[in-house]
Amino acid sequence: MYCSSYKFCPQNFVIGANIWPFTGNMQKPLPELLKEYNLPIGIFPRDATNYEFNEETGKLTVFIPTICEVGYKDSSVLRFFTTVTGYLEKGKLADIEGMKTKVMIWIKVTCITSDGSKLYVTAGMKKTRNREAYGVSRDGVSIDKF
Repeated sequence: MYCSSYKFCPQNFVIGANIWPFTGNMQKPLPELLKEYNLPIGIFPRDATNYEFNEETGKLTVFIPTICEVGYKDSSVLRFFTTVTGYLEKGKLADIEGMKTKVMIWIKVTCITSDGSKLYVTAGMKKTRNREAYGVSRDGVSIDKF
């Protein structure tokens, strides 16, 4: 496949001024990966498109352009650092680093679990949220600090 712009062409990479064809496996879009693991696509901001995923260990690293907050239609808010890591398994993202939620004060999110129509966000304590609120990817609002 040919792309006119290397910047938006996932099958090419750049070394110096040369564009080289990518010969490894194509990475699926992050929303597709999340769906495959039964998690809603909206748990990350819309511009979080770059990630690394190790299928053997389940380690997921998501890169976000700027520190930001995302508000959801259930009035909950998640805050993201520029790098979020965790371990992905069916219906669960565990051992999360780089994500917080507001429960009176900002608290580190350690686990997100999906079960039917419910999404469980563990941040000091497990809080149940409506999964539907996270079904759409939303824009993050830039903030000064994590």
